[in-house]
Amino acid sequence: MNESSSTLDAWFAKETAEQSHKLALSFNNEDWTYLEFSNFITKVAAKLCLDFNVKRGDRIAYYGTNSSLEVALFFASAKLGLIVVPLNWRLSSGELNEIIKDCSPIVIIYEDRFQENLPLILRGSDCRTIDTQLFREELENEEQKNSNISCISSINDPLLIVYTSGTTGFPKGAVLTQNAILSNAIISVNAHDMTGDDHILNLLPLFHVGGINIQMFPAFYVGAHVTLLPVFDPERAIEKLRYAGITSMVCVPTIITAISNKIDWNKKVFPDLRVIAIGSTDVPVSFIKDSHNRGIPMIQIYGATETGPVTIYQKPDEAFSTEGSIGRSGLNTEIKLMQSDGSEAPINVTGEIWVKAPNNFSYYWNNPDDTRKAIQDGWFKTGDLAIKDEDNLYWFTDRLKHVIISGGENIYPAELERVLNNTTEVKECAVVGRHDTKWGEIPIAVVVLNDTTKRSVDILNIFKDKVASFKQPKEILFLKELPRNAMGKVQIEHLKKLSSLK
Repeated sequence: MNESSSTLDAWFAKETAEQSHKLALSFNNEDWTYLEFSNFITKVAAKLCLDFNVKRGDRIAYYGTNSSLEVALFFASAKLGLIVVPLNWRLSSGELNEIIKDCSPIVIIYEDRFQENLPLILRGSDCRTIDTQLFREELENEEQKNSNISCISSINDPLLIVYTSGTTGFPKGAVLTQNAILSNAIISVNAHDMTGDDHILNLLPLFHVGGINIQMFPAFYVGAHVTLLPVFDPERAIEKLRYAGITSMVCVPTIITAISNKIDWNKKVFPDLRVIAIGSTDVPVSFIKDSHNRGIPMIQIYGATETGPVTIYQKPDEAFSTEGSIGRSGLNTEIKLMQSDGSEAPINVTGEIWVKAPNNFSYYWNNPDDTRKAIQDGWFKTGDLAIKDEDNLYWFTDRLKHVIISGGENIYPAELERVLNNTTEVKECAVVGRHDTKWGEIPIAVVVLNDTTKRSVDILNIFKDKVASFKQPKEILFLKELPRNAMGKVQIEHLKKLSSLK
């Protein structure tokens, strides 16, 4: 059996053989059938092989918003044994320069809108560049000799280097193999009860593992239809949800909020939508209940860049009865909660989430020290905290590095945030620790108000009789909105800096 027969491009070819004229991908005004997109993948692979003289293990960077070319690049690279580095175009030129120096791509395929940033990004690098428009034009105008493609890949070859968002220090490049991505697809299909009849709306950026792997690759694995937007736009998303037959989408809280600000939606407005997956850990229960009141189940998907990311999840049929939980251990996935003394946490006791699964990352690129710290005997230590109840449901508690230690007592910000999120006065909030000479740290609540007439004392009074006095925030910091990253997650380190200035 040929080594490449199980690679990602091979299972896309399998779907093509079985349903060649079914729609695979819609992007802007493009509609690609499985056969058309398979041919496009082959042309992209041929161009990379012939024009750039790529060899197995070479890195190809993509610098642009979501596009059909980027999706084809993933599969073409799988065919050739290449590694794709999807660049976060929201990062500064200096940050991108550090990433380029770290992974040393042989070529950057970029959108024209980012051309002016290239000199800074490429400083100290000799990699080639080509803009996406020229790349496409040459694909159309050149007669590619596809038979000259001699690169052979393996299911165990690395395919992606996805750089973590890195709240402190330099982002780490998590390496995911083709097998990890295939394994994640199988797990995600189980999470969503996904079939070839589904039509996925992908609103997340493809520089993040969530945008690539939570629904897009799984959809192609089962022969479903994917509609991809270049960037999230609430009006375009609403149009697709209303009229395109969308059955499933993955989002973060900011996306649902933006849609809700534009339209009063429900099951009748989005008639085909059967499930919303939300890929974030800081989702208020009231937020989930809002979706359920509209008649559409919202399932939480827990994971990290390093876990592929689908690890713990709710399934659609349990969404209504397990609100607030992040779900159960995923298909083919082992989970354990570890305490600081090295013992496994008992039921209903907080522990750090450790994951052993086939979709885990292999290592951090050029970073053996952090790799050794993150992986122990095949277990990835997430740095996230949770409890498991008697029904084997997991409940996210907080991130290990966010735990506030005050006077020797552990204070979990998520516990305090839940108190605030269950009030009408607070729109959104986060709790962070501030250094204190007496206590070591003290909790500070950062609050965005619904009712702007409220004062600090009103918010502090909310905690009376709800949590122990030592846990209660010692100060309230009001903001107009919480700072979030591209995936909608609150930037805790930024809030810590703000709170230390007060």
